[in-house]
Amino acid sequence: MRTAPTNTSSRVPRRATRRAVAALVAATLPGLIIAGCSNRDAQEPSGDASSSGQAIVFEDQRGLTVELDGPAQKIASAVIPAPAIIAAVDGSWDRIVGINQSLLDANKLGIISKAFPEALTTPVIADRSFEPNMEEIIKLAPDVVIQWGDMGTDVTEPIEQAGIPTVGLRYGTQEDLETWITMFGKIIGKTDRANQIIERMHTAAEEVSAKTAALGQDKPRGLSLSYTEEALSVSNGSDYSQFVFDTAGVTNVSKDSEAQDGVVGPEQIIAWDPEIIFISAFDPATPADVYADPRLQDVSAIKNKRVYRSPLGFYRWQVPCAESPLMWNWVAALAYPDAYQVDFRSLMSEHEQFTYNYTPTEDDIDLVLRSDINNDSANYADIFGR
Repeated sequence: MRTAPTNTSSRVPRRATRRAVAALVAATLPGLIIAGCSNRDAQEPSGDASSSGQAIVFEDQRGLTVELDGPAQKIASAVIPAPAIIAAVDGSWDRIVGINQSLLDANKLGIISKAFPEALTTPVIADRSFEPNMEEIIKLAPDVVIQWGDMGTDVTEPIEQAGIPTVGLRYGTQEDLETWITMFGKIIGKTDRANQIIERMHTAAEEVSAKTAALGQDKPRGLSLSYTEEALSVSNGSDYSQFVFDTAGVTNVSKDSEAQDGVVGPEQIIAWDPEIIFISAFDPATPADVYADPRLQDVSAIKNKRVYRSPLGFYRWQVPCAESPLMWNWVAALAYPDAYQVDFRSLMSEHEQFTYNYTPTEDDIDLVLRSDINNDSANYADIFGR
């Protein structure tokens, strides 16, 4: 997990007018033509006024005031997961005009392009360093830019100095996720839809927790693992995986780990002896790679072939996202393979239809669940197969 440096910014500038942005472009990029993205009309939930000209004022997660002239029609985001959540609130990708390179890479692997083909051609405004590409941002002329609010002013000041409203975000908890959804609802004028998504999340979390608790079984020992040739990195109690494990009735064996950057040796994993391991969808590693590691052969999860790679749907489920309720059910089903009852494929189909107005095909579901690499692990085909 990255460590957030102290933010020293004082106040987010008010929204610049189109004339101000045009003047800035003329002064800094002579001859540059400002190119906007065409937007299709998105369906609006009842009770929301996305076309209202009334100013929108709210606080971002830096505690700074952000003001928009009205609902944003063009949004650029250096924050990797944000666009997929905005698309869930909006019901479309139409407002997304700029994204992080890491998200573009992920969009090529999951199913988001099935619902939103333009997700594969959206311009890039930042890479993994999150440093904004101001030339591209100015060219896109967004109404608002989404950026990290806890990485210092180097990543926010260039945007703010260009007179573009900047929303600073924090990351990592369920509360943060729900705050994002609420803010995105305000930004695009769809607060009713945002509230509906959050209410469904609350219901899902309560249902999963109640179902696992009612089983009356000991909680299995779980580990969230980033597995690469260079390092074994685990998630402690400050990571979102802790909320996932708590919701799904799993004991996080690395909860109290204080290892720098989460990096531990194989001896520590052997000492923890997790019964089930969930490996990161950010890494290319597969369960087969973990099973083949000679250093981990004494770990229960390896002996019993209970290692699973986390899904990637519209985004990676292991981090806070609009598909988090599916992640909670996925983990619970694997943690209690003989007892936790869920028709997961039907649940996934219904959830994606509600969230993204897209009904996944059977092949889509297999792709998201990585059945190709997970089916060799214990119980996987029985739980998630067709």
